[in-house]
Amino acid sequence: MTVLDELKRLAAAEDFFRVLGVPYDPQVLNVARLHILRRMGAYLVDAAAQDEVDATRQREMCRAQLQRAYDDFTRSTPISERVFKVHKDAVRPAYSGFVGLSELTQPGDET
Repeated sequence: MTVLDELKRLAAAEDFFRVLGVPYDPQVLNVARLHILRRMGAYLVDAAAQDEVDATRQREMCRAQLQRAYDDFTRSTPISERVFKVHKDAVRPAYSGFVGLSELTQPGDET
C-alpha cells in the first residue's frame, strides 16, 4: 500500500499529522483543519506527489506538504488564506450592472 492509499483511509486531521509525523498545535488544527488538508492537497498536486516514486520519497513529499500547509495557517487565518470558494467569492466585487452617464456616447460623438 502506498502512502497516498494510507492517507485516503484516514478520517481525522489529527491522523494525517500522526501518520506523517508532523507536530501540531491542537488550537491551530481546531480552527483550520479542513483548510490545512485542502491546502496540503493543492500542494501535493503542484509537487506531483502522485507520480510513481519510491514509497520513502513519496512519504517525505507528503510530510513536507502537510508541514507547509500547516505553517500557512500558523502565520495567517483561514479567511486570509482563502482556500475555499466561499472565502474567495467574499472578496470579489459584485457586478452591479451600473453604467455611468459619462460612459455613454451617441453614435458619431468624438469624445
